[in-house]
Amino acid sequence: MSVNRDELLAAWQQALPSTFKQTDKVEVIADPLDQDALRIHVNTAGHNHYEFEYICRYVDPREVQVTLRDIQHMGATVYDPTLDIQNLSEEYTRNIHECAQTLHSLTNP
Repeated sequence: MSVNRDELLAAWQQALPSTFKQTDKVEVIADPLDQDALRIHVNTAGHNHYEFEYICRYVDPREVQVTLRDIQHMGATVYDPTLDIQNLSEEYTRNIHECAQTLHSLTNP
């Protein structure tokens, strides 16, 4: 992509939290293994203590592929997520796609 990776990361770090609930904690870092990808870590709000990790990879300047990498509950990996956890993960995936759309002016000038 033509956009500087540090600039893109900073834009994601600023924009992504606004697509989530204010009580959810969202962290975005550069993927050390893939120049076209970001790692997104979400800690859920409330007493659930769930953590979701996604890889958001740019397929092209307009499109991202979001892959759920891991779900943890109180430090242990969740191998068979309940329907509620699956729904929450799908909501977070939509939030990530929504953020990517808001950054089109940066990634696809």
